[in-house]
Amino acid sequence: MHKGHIIFKRLLAVLLGAGLFITAEVHAHAEDVRFVNTLMPQPSQLRLSTGPAKISPEMKTTLHGSSNPLLQQATRRALDRLESMTQVLIDKNLQPTDTATLDIAVEDVTATHPVLQMDESYSLDVQSGKVSLHAKTVFGAMHGLETLLQLVQTQGTDFFFPAVHIADTPRFPWRGLMLDPGRRFLSVEEILRTLDGMAAVKLNVLHWHLTEDQGFRIESKRFPKLHELGSEGQYYTQEQVRQIIQYASARGIRIVPEFDMPGHSTSWFVGYPELAAQPGPYHVEHVNHIFNAVMDPTRDSTYKFLDTFFGEMAVLFPDEYMHIGGDESNGKDWSANPAIVRFMQQHNLKDSKALQAYFNLRVQVLLKKHGKQMVGWDEILQPELAQDVVIQNWHGSEFLINGARQGHRGIFSKPYYLDHMYSAAEMYAADPLPEGSPLSAAEAKLVLGGEACMWGEQIATLTADSRIWPRAAAVAERLWSPMTIRDTEDMYRRLEVTSLRLDALGITHLSTPQRGLRQLAGSDAGAAKLAFFTSLLQPVDFHERGKEQHTSPLTPIGRLVDFTTSDPPSRRLLDAQIHAYLQATDPRMREMHREELMDTFFRWLEVSSDLNTLAANHPLIAEVRVRREELPALASLGIQSIGYLESHTMPSAEWTAAQTGLLSRAAEHKELVDYVVLDSLSVLLNATSRP
Repeated sequence: MHKGHIIFKRLLAVLLGAGLFITAEVHAHAEDVRFVNTLMPQPSQLRLSTGPAKISPEMKTTLHGSSNPLLQQATRRALDRLESMTQVLIDKNLQPTDTATLDIAVEDVTATHPVLQMDESYSLDVQSGKVSLHAKTVFGAMHGLETLLQLVQTQGTDFFFPAVHIADTPRFPWRGLMLDPGRRFLSVEEILRTLDGMAAVKLNVLHWHLTEDQGFRIESKRFPKLHELGSEGQYYTQEQVRQIIQYASARGIRIVPEFDMPGHSTSWFVGYPELAAQPGPYHVEHVNHIFNAVMDPTRDSTYKFLDTFFGEMAVLFPDEYMHIGGDESNGKDWSANPAIVRFMQQHNLKDSKALQAYFNLRVQVLLKKHGKQMVGWDEILQPELAQDVVIQNWHGSEFLINGARQGHRGIFSKPYYLDHMYSAAEMYAADPLPEGSPLSAAEAKLVLGGEACMWGEQIATLTADSRIWPRAAAVAERLWSPMTIRDTEDMYRRLEVTSLRLDALGITHLSTPQRGLRQLAGSDAGAAKLAFFTSLLQPVDFHERGKEQHTSPLTPIGRLVDFTTSDPPSRRLLDAQIHAYLQATDPRMREMHREELMDTFFRWLEVSSDLNTLAANHPLIAEVRVRREELPALASLGIQSIGYLESHTMPSAEWTAAQTGLLSRAAEHKELVDYVVLDSLSVLLNATSRP
């Protein structure tokens, strides 16, 4: 077969597997194809063209004279990154020219900051050695530039943009990531590099959870005791906030602040106890659970305070949306206050839900006064709520559905909780509007999109990146790409490349765990052993860690669990190895797969011995005793199972029961980490019991 046709067939398989649109034009020019699709998120439409564009010092870029600073900055950043990727000296003169290699045309260059429902579409054409990027807004052009950087390929000693036509637009306008420095403060540097990662995968909303029982994290010049007494010195100054907002806007990202009320508000009351339903005194909380402390919704003075506070924050945050939280207010402090109980009786408010609905209505009026639309967690959904309030679900999807049926726009979040250690595949499968949604076409339009949520109880600046990335990129694709793009295996293939791109941007999801393991082991060699061990593990779920460790804002971060990442590749690798071995019909292939598996299991045995040696003098390794003891037993299960399969003999019932018991015990949550390879081992074990 001609080499060009072989390449074409492989490419066709890749693109069809990704669910992308391909035309006959691809076949007509198959011999020109040198393109491997690693784009993430996948574009709406992609087809191949002819004439790739070589990246060389002669490459010139034009913006057709546009003086929009956001567009100019984004273009120069992209060219700087291109130069770093290729080590080709790039001309960054953006003056008009008829000989540009990269031609960027934007119809409306008047935008100064991103807004909801902005046009983020773009088209990108690489043809006949030229690159044309067209967008209606500067923010669409930013997305196009990110795609262009993802397109960079190599051929021999050259870098080039492959010849493609891309027409792209997001499926949902609200594609967010929530950060929670309210519970554990996150550095400015952490926020900025998170914004870089978001822009790279086309997320466009940073939901910034700024107040909690554990801390009030933003400076207020009108009410300075909020941050002076409620933050323990850890807060963002207003100047820092302006810098972060500017940084986000320059990357097409909106910032939606959250000021939690009426509950989750202890830190407000440290400086201003008159806001509370009970007299206090109050202090910043150092444990993680639901507190009774709550604002008093019956006093006009509460709303006067909030009116002034909202006015100050509305000037600081340009986005038209402001989040009030509204979740987990248990009403106990209300029912314990006789004056509040009388107020409820006088106003025919039958319970705490009705009183919170009353509070929400008054808060919404204040926000509207200051030009803001209200967003809240799904507990605020009540029949009396104005329809322009946005509902964010964190319980079941029924809240999103019920909200849409009542005319509310909604944000889908619960399946995207990063602290629950869901795999990228699980989050990728969760869709704000799944096939067969019970919503009508008009109701479906009210679903704005979704947000991945990184709650702060069990992270710090040290570990935030490895909890967010690269899994958040899978959520980003679900919210951007067409619903039909659902190939999980291909998603993981591209996610590996995306992870390296994020690393190049300065995201520390790869480097920090490596550094942490070196500190735990005291050497590079020891860290390598630990890295192999942690590749078989992932952190326990949020609730389980809280139960085992009783985590709080004072809990030190730096144990083995903190340098263990969710959804490691070993889960999929071992599963693929075992299935390939069990399904092989060719004796040579079966033998090859058997040897691969045996090598894997003997490696487990080798590392187990090394870990025990390390544990003798390293307490933070020694404390993971049970998991270390289980590793050689799991290796032995694998080796013996293959032995039975190769000898075509069935094991005794006693042996099978013992191995089943081992898997059952190993599946219990222990020492803050879970094995991720147990399902695959169970498949191998079950195969020994079949004739």
